[in-house]
Amino acid sequence: MEMVLSSTALCIGIMLGLAFLGLGIGVGLLGGRVAEAVGRNPETKNDVVHSVMTILIITSVFLLFLFAFCFFLLFFNPLIV
Repeated sequence: MEMVLSSTALCIGIMLGLAFLGLGIGVGLLGGRVAEAVGRNPETKNDVVHSVMTILIITSVFLLFLFAFCFFLLFFNPLIV
């Protein structure tokens, strides 16, 4: 049973670490592309920023789902018999 709990904790740490790593890289690339797009065509700033905010909101919702799944694994672990 201790093996299952320690493996679950390790997997949760890996999942959260990779999620935040991917989110950081993605937001960095997205911010660079937004700066590029606004620099090329400043008149479309509102449209570009609106689209980026929509993408960031969707990404944060998926991150919240990941947190919910991690807490589900921590407190209601289906692998423990």
